[in-house]
Amino acid sequence: MELVDTSNHGMSILFSHYYSSLMYSGTDFLMKPVFLRWFSGSLHLVLLFVLFISWVCNKFKVAHSEGSKKRFNNSKSLCYKLAELCCLGVSVFSLVLCLLSYFYWYRNGWSDAGLVTLLDLALRTLAWGTLCVYLRTQFNSGESKYPFLLRVWWGFYLCISCYCLVIDVVLYKKHVSLPVQNLVSDIVSVVSGLFFCYVGFFGKNEGEDTLLEEPLLNGDSSNEAESNKSKGNENVTPYLNAGFFSILTFSWMGPLITNGNKKTLNLEDVPQLCPSDSVFGAFPNFKNKLEAECGTSNGVTTLKLTKALIFSAWKEVLLTAFLAIMNTLASYVGPYFIDTFVQYLNGRRSYKNEGYVLVSVFFAAKLVECLAQRHWIFRLQQVGIRVRSVLIVMIYDKGLTLTCQSKQGHTSGEIINFMTVDADRIGDFSWYMHETWMVLVQIVIALLILYRNVGLASIAALVATVFVMLANVPLGKLQKKFQGKIMESKDKRMKATSEILRNMRILKLQVWEMKFLAKIMEIRKTEAGWLKKYVYTSAMTSFVFWGAPTFVSVVTFGTCMLMGIPLESGKILSALATIRILQEPIYSLPETISMVAQTKVSLDRIVSFLCLDDLQSDVIERLPRGSSDTAIEIIDGNFCWDLSSSSATLEDIKLKVQQGKRVAVCGTVGSGKSSLLSCILGEVPKISGTVKLCGTKAYVAQSPWIQSGKIEENLLFGMEMERENVFLEGGLRNSPFGDQTVIGERGINLSGGQKQRIQIARALYQDADIYLFDDPFSAECLLGLLDSKTVVYVTHQVEFLPAADLILVMKDGRITQAGKYDDILNSGTDFMELVGAHKEAFSGLDFNKAGSVSGSMSKEAGNLDSTNWVVEKQEDKDVQNCKEDDVVSSKGQIIQEEEREKGGVGFSVYWKFITMAYGGTLVPIILLAQVLFQTLQIGSNYWMALATPVSEDVKPSVDGSTLMIVYVALAIGSSFCVLVRSMLIRTAGYSTANQLFSKMHFCIFRAPMSFFDATPSGRILSRASTDQSAVDLSILNEMGAVAFSIIQLLGIIAVMSQVAWQVFIIFIPVIAACIWYQQYYIPSARELSRLVGVCKAPVIQHFTETISGATTIRSFDEESRFRDTNMKLADANSRPRFNIAGAMEWLCFRLDMLSSITFAFSLVFLISIPEGVIDPGIAGLSVTYGLTLNMLQMRVIWFLCEMENEIISVERMFQYTCIPSEPALVIEETQPDHSWPSHGEVDFRDLQVRYAAHMPLVLRGLTCTFPGEMKTGIVGRTGSGKSTLIQTLFRIVEPIAGQIMTDGINISVLGLHDLRSRLSIIPQDPTMFEGTVRSNLDPLEEYTDEQIWEALEKCQLGDEVRKKEGKLDSTVSENGENWSVGQRQLGCLGRVLLKKSKVLVLDEATASVDTATDNLIQQTLRQHFSNCTVITIAHRITSVLDSDMVLLLNNEYTVRANSSFGK
Repeated sequence: MELVDTSNHGMSILFSHYYSSLMYSGTDFLMKPVFLRWFSGSLHLVLLFVLFISWVCNKFKVAHSEGSKKRFNNSKSLCYKLAELCCLGVSVFSLVLCLLSYFYWYRNGWSDAGLVTLLDLALRTLAWGTLCVYLRTQFNSGESKYPFLLRVWWGFYLCISCYCLVIDVVLYKKHVSLPVQNLVSDIVSVVSGLFFCYVGFFGKNEGEDTLLEEPLLNGDSSNEAESNKSKGNENVTPYLNAGFFSILTFSWMGPLITNGNKKTLNLEDVPQLCPSDSVFGAFPNFKNKLEAECGTSNGVTTLKLTKALIFSAWKEVLLTAFLAIMNTLASYVGPYFIDTFVQYLNGRRSYKNEGYVLVSVFFAAKLVECLAQRHWIFRLQQVGIRVRSVLIVMIYDKGLTLTCQSKQGHTSGEIINFMTVDADRIGDFSWYMHETWMVLVQIVIALLILYRNVGLASIAALVATVFVMLANVPLGKLQKKFQGKIMESKDKRMKATSEILRNMRILKLQVWEMKFLAKIMEIRKTEAGWLKKYVYTSAMTSFVFWGAPTFVSVVTFGTCMLMGIPLESGKILSALATIRILQEPIYSLPETISMVAQTKVSLDRIVSFLCLDDLQSDVIERLPRGSSDTAIEIIDGNFCWDLSSSSATLEDIKLKVQQGKRVAVCGTVGSGKSSLLSCILGEVPKISGTVKLCGTKAYVAQSPWIQSGKIEENLLFGMEMERENVFLEGGLRNSPFGDQTVIGERGINLSGGQKQRIQIARALYQDADIYLFDDPFSAECLLGLLDSKTVVYVTHQVEFLPAADLILVMKDGRITQAGKYDDILNSGTDFMELVGAHKEAFSGLDFNKAGSVSGSMSKEAGNLDSTNWVVEKQEDKDVQNCKEDDVVSSKGQIIQEEEREKGGVGFSVYWKFITMAYGGTLVPIILLAQVLFQTLQIGSNYWMALATPVSEDVKPSVDGSTLMIVYVALAIGSSFCVLVRSMLIRTAGYSTANQLFSKMHFCIFRAPMSFFDATPSGRILSRASTDQSAVDLSILNEMGAVAFSIIQLLGIIAVMSQVAWQVFIIFIPVIAACIWYQQYYIPSARELSRLVGVCKAPVIQHFTETISGATTIRSFDEESRFRDTNMKLADANSRPRFNIAGAMEWLCFRLDMLSSITFAFSLVFLISIPEGVIDPGIAGLSVTYGLTLNMLQMRVIWFLCEMENEIISVERMFQYTCIPSEPALVIEETQPDHSWPSHGEVDFRDLQVRYAAHMPLVLRGLTCTFPGEMKTGIVGRTGSGKSTLIQTLFRIVEPIAGQIMTDGINISVLGLHDLRSRLSIIPQDPTMFEGTVRSNLDPLEEYTDEQIWEALEKCQLGDEVRKKEGKLDSTVSENGENWSVGQRQLGCLGRVLLKKSKVLVLDEATASVDTATDNLIQQTLRQHFSNCTVITIAHRITSVLDSDMVLLLNNEYTVRANSSFGK
């Protein structure tokens, strides 16, 4: 009421003064400041009125306005933007002056001049703010000139501003006293007026990108689309060329954040990295530093690797260290001067304007602290991104050069963890790099300030701080131990998961998927045990350090009481502020120690990997092309896969192959044929001897290695497309996309024959001098195409041997015979055994009938698998068609772009996540504990401020013992709340992580095979590793940090507002601005975070493919190309990371500025309040809390953004908890009898099958019957649908029409396990899992040892297993790498012998064994499956010789079903 009365009195004075001045003779009133301010206010009131009228008029032109916006929404010139910004600046400046004037007049008494000035400034604030909004929303920025009235008004504004400034100067010369803010206001008005007049009358308002500039007649928009797509690839980040001011304020991030508000960001929108941040620039530098430290990679130690990482970024490390020191010094300026500020409020003033000087010091310190902290954090993140990238490249390069033995020790699953988890963790440690030593600096500064305030009691504070730090040592050691155990378990889990994903088809066929899921869950159970210990240790660490500041305060003040040191509110507040700022590094110290422990573990793991053995570089002596007539020469060669083994793999190898000769290598399974090719490639470690190679080489592996991507990319393999090209005939050529067909991971959407053809085509396209083929199925065609080349081929097919110039017979790792076919036929028993087995296979064949049958088949189907490699001359038309294929829609392809959510993360994701643990019942308890903690903390500080005197001459209101008892009680209560909060949030996080893990993995394992066909394993592995790690360790903590920070911020606002409610005048607009900034920032940050997740999967996938195909890559000498690809993928992943860091600092800088301004205004208000109105101690407490305002305000927004970025991991995992499931495993109502199928008849009725809704039919109306207890052979060209038919029988693929009846039961009504468990299959790709022989044959543990040994004997593996030390428990390495392909195939035979199903399917099961072994398999099948239905898909004639019926498939139809050849 007093203020209102004063205002009314002031207004009456104003108007009476105005009317009296009009009665003066002459123009004296024109010189009066009151008139000038009144006239200026009137002018701005007119502007407000005109803008209101304009707004009303525009409402009647909505349609036109919307059309203009659509047409010119992107056409803002620089001149226009500056005008808009200047309007906002004048409005903000006027607001600042208005508030300062208010404080000034409030303290010094109101006058007519003060009221008029205040009114003028208020109208200026409203008018210019409204004009800014008008220009932003209503004004059509595409117009060439601003409205006439607006330009006239700007002219008047300049004139009145100049007039006011002249009057100020005249009055100053007459020694008339004027408020300084008037002069400042007039100077700013003149400058802004000049700018507005220039813009209005002379500036050109031309748009940068108007619709009229688009080429309307250009019908081809593809060029524009292409240019937009490549924009991210061409544009380097603006950071590279940014000016000083732009770097200082992070304005270089503005364009990307603005773009993110207009559209959903894609990778092409994200600019390229600077050369120094790109891995192409950073890795060579790092590599040089590392080589300078340790020479070779095998000599790497943890210390040397750490030094190389630091020295490769030493400039940034030193700069950030300097910034860290500046930030620390600036942060302690406030606590140092708080006592002085309290004494000033209490009336002790050392000099005039001391209050304004103190406010200036506080504000300047906050600015320095803000700038130093922002650039310190950004630079460290920049270093972290660089470190992560170089480690990924280093791990990749190492994986490309590992020996086979080393690879068996570290599987691809483990190395994926090196790249995804360990490299990330070491990169993240850059954030904590300086925390380790900065804590000591901060403690020293804090102790100096404490000594100034409490004297020798600061020693007690030091002891308490050291005690707290020492208390963390055992906790830190435990955390390190538990972290190491977690990583070991995670490695084991990822290794198993990677293997399972590679072989999911086999698991589903064998009904093993749930058993292997149980295996994953068992490993996770062990990991979760260590995780539980880790998180609860972390909770205790958190409790110790959240309670540490309170503990230190109690010890310090208690010591003061004991030593008789007087406690004054100013000194206590200074001490509390010091400890409060010290608590931040103390809070972060447990996390820092934890990160040090985790980083040490990760460094040790990476170093152990880098120290593994590489392939010997001197195994092969390479001769220049054409320098010798000898293509391959091995002299006295002894080789061994495992150098620690006592026996060599290959012994006494002597071989000389002339240029252009053909060499065939034959022998029984396990005789060393593939090892011989490997030693020619340099893959087998050499014990002794010499290997010489003259010319380039190409290699075709026994197990096809296909990259995901287009067929064309697999064929070219890094070479340029030429007119002379190798193409496939048959199934692939008839594909809707031709050579642009996208191949799934590991060629999952190709048949075995198609995969083999592609890798052979890849070799032929290289036009090499030497070709090495490991058991190709179409050798006679290859030999015809390679007349002039040197060819070495391993073969099990004796019919291809006569064409060879030299035949090598292998046995037990030795070449036992060598020569031409006729020469060695009678010279030894080994070769005769092979030829005899071949003759035996054909012994039962009636060739007359066979000829007629095969003849009719060839007429109708053309040649079978032994066709069809041709070299075609492409015409120009073909080239044009190829170009058109490039822009074909990818909808029909099996591999689709990874799905990513767009827009904001829905509330449902947060709600679902926080309510997973105990239905969310812990959430309110956790929040209540934090509210109580904050209340007790504020209460304890209030108590100390109120209960202690302001100065020595004031008597304390309570005695010392009461003071400390109450303070200690409040401290204990707050510490208990922290303990409850820490334990409960870890409990909730642990439970949530386990539930989400179980749910996601169950959904993945129950997903149909089509999901795995269309989803590269990298996408699944990134969720199982990186995203799961985030859920395990950080996400719920991030969500808690948001809630806790908001509660703390509300507490600070309450304390500051309780002192003076007028602070809300600042808080409300500042909080509104903060929220606006956060909303403006989050769309870009969210999409950038999603891009990080999307860009990570290709890195993992590329690495997984590289490891599995390392031999092929090295054989083609393509290592450098694959390294470049990896580096490009690493950079693509780093680009969004870098911009996330820049965007975060862009936001935090602005929030810091706003909070610093808020703090400064609150200080100005405190020094403006008349003495005695408020208690100086409480005012000092307000300042104490205000010192942390900017940090806490920034933390709230930071944690909000971090939470939304982190929650994307949860969102990605939730995506995989909603995968459509396969049909039920067991259906009780339709469960068949235990004896089903008793007869084994399989009837296909009008069967139609496709792999996905967007793909063409593979089987089109197939109808046929496989009689029970008979043998049926299925033959057909590659891609004719043979394997698809079998997959449909097992319901791996569900038919879209038709039925499959087995013994009269429609299999589609059965549960999947009921169906698949009654069928057996020997798959096309022989698969063995890491484990033991026993676990590979009997993973479900259903059979006795005697039964397993019996099966091994039947499949001819009994003797081989007995040789091994562990017998049935002998080790099988990942993918069965320590077994030959033929032995793996025999192992698959052993599985079906154990299972003894009525229906047996052989899917090209003898492709990898020699003829003799094939005979043994066929004899075994005849003997043990004589009363079973045997369905054989074969490419060898011997595999279907004794079939009762042969089914020929061509173009997805049944062409003919004939009785057997020999019947």
